[in-house]
Amino acid sequence: MDYAQIITIEPGKRSGKPCIRGLRITVYDVLEYLAAGMSEDQILSDFPELQREEIRACLHFAADRERRLMGRTA
Repeated sequence: MDYAQIITIEPGKRSGKPCIRGLRITVYDVLEYLAAGMSEDQILSDFPELQREEIRACLHFAADRERRLMGRTA
């Protein structure tokens, strides 16, 4: 998945944390909701401005970041 158009980083927004297409919802926020047991449907209900594809983009972003970090320590 190419999440480059979905995940944005703006220095003045949320202290430069990766956000979903310029919104104030961070990748970290979405990952925390999922880790807490919220389903995609629950997240979409709470945040109607989000799309299912954007939640999955957060997962891909996190997986790529982890892969890059592991590549540095291997």
